[in-house]
Amino acid sequence: MAHDDVTPAPGRSTADEDPTDQLTVGRRIRARRLEQGLSLRELAQALDRAPSQLSVIENGRRELRLGELRRIAAVLEVEVADLLRPEPPTRRAALEIALERAQAGTLYQGLDLPELPVRRSLSDAAIETILGLHEELRRLHEERAATPEEARRVNGQLREEQSRSGNYSPELEITARELLDRIDHAGGPLSHRKVSLLAGELGFTLHSVPDLPHSTRSITDAETMRIYLPLERGGADPRITVLQAIAAHVLGEQEPADYGELLRQRVEVNYLASALLLPEEGAAEFLRAAKAQRELSVEDLRDEFGVSYEMAAHRFTNLVTRHLDIPVHFLKTHSSGAILKAYQNDEVRFPTDALGAVEGQVVCRWWSARQVFMSEDRMSPYCQYTDKPGGTYWCTSHIESGQGGEYSISVGTRFEHTRWFRGRETTRRFASSCPDPTCCRRPRPELAERWQGSAWPVARLHASLLAAMPSGTFTGVDRVAMLEFLDRHAPQQH
Repeated sequence: MAHDDVTPAPGRSTADEDPTDQLTVGRRIRARRLEQGLSLRELAQALDRAPSQLSVIENGRRELRLGELRRIAAVLEVEVADLLRPEPPTRRAALEIALERAQAGTLYQGLDLPELPVRRSLSDAAIETILGLHEELRRLHEERAATPEEARRVNGQLREEQSRSGNYSPELEITARELLDRIDHAGGPLSHRKVSLLAGELGFTLHSVPDLPHSTRSITDAETMRIYLPLERGGADPRITVLQAIAAHVLGEQEPADYGELLRQRVEVNYLASALLLPEEGAAEFLRAAKAQRELSVEDLRDEFGVSYEMAAHRFTNLVTRHLDIPVHFLKTHSSGAILKAYQNDEVRFPTDALGAVEGQVVCRWWSARQVFMSEDRMSPYCQYTDKPGGTYWCTSHIESGQGGEYSISVGTRFEHTRWFRGRETTRRFASSCPDPTCCRRPRPELAERWQGSAWPVARLHASLLAAMPSGTFTGVDRVAMLEFLDRHAPQQH
């Protein structure tokens, strides 16, 4: 069987694709069928299939089992290995595959454009033009270096890694256990005294000062082994601040060289701090007992270890998949609906921009993360079921206040795992078809018509919308203020 030389389509490399990619397999089946002079109907009859089923296969819409592939190869008088070759059979097939993949990507999906059917009437030149425009858009997005866009892109990569690992880090859990063993911590909540003991065991002294630079949460002087903390904490848990400083020291964190290092360091430091406050052995045992009683609850984990709801929810995601085999998702959402933090390994679909970034996107108004703000009962846990495009999910949400206003912290899971959670008996249920804009992102037609041309709002422009990253640093820390502070507080040399 002869094969034409194939040039990869713009923005794609066919050589790097999975050799069993269903799009390529489908196009090879079509190419061989046409070489054999068979119509779609004739091949379908030979395979005892409906033509529509065969069309789905040729268009790469369904993955084939090996037995099915062998039957098709036999009818087409070709080896299975030929159908599984990674390169497209023709230049036209390469273009069609590239266009299909481009339209399935987050960049194209974020443009809110209709799907373009790949038909024979669509010329090669037209496809090349579309792919060229798509590649240029991708390049322009990726060139937004030295702006928050780069940080958001890296954050998306980290979120994917967390999803694959179940948000669990065995190395950091081991480090936490070793640190707790040094102060003979038997289990349960980590008290303020134990945190001070741990700092002392590592050689640190703690100093609360009134003039800590506004851009810092704490400052560690590794030369004199001092950790400086803010005197006025504004209700924040000082244990977390100390443990974050200790975690950075133990992990050997250096000043980050780029956004990837910065965000990865923050994830690792926060993980280790929470693993110290909610030790794995005790927290996992607590969760297993709750599951056995079908009473899993973030509130109970919070109360048992004396931490904030947000930290308990984070730690819940660290442990529940690893120890209880339950996939979950997590959201921190501003009262405006904007996502601040997100994690999932239960296949829930978060809203994303063209780069795949979740942070800053607006959650569907029918999700628990938004509906909780409508509840007048702020004491009781808020729970609801939501029918989403990917299935039915149960979620529990809680509201906390911060410097920027009110935030909802949400933890949820797929319907089949709901039986382990307290709150599963809720009768609240909503339907969401987002990202379909007709779900909640467009006003009702009668409202739009009623106010057409009569409404002109003055938008509240967020300060971060047009702000560049701080000059000379991307951490946001004022280095001048920090170094002057250290010099001012350094012990006098005699």
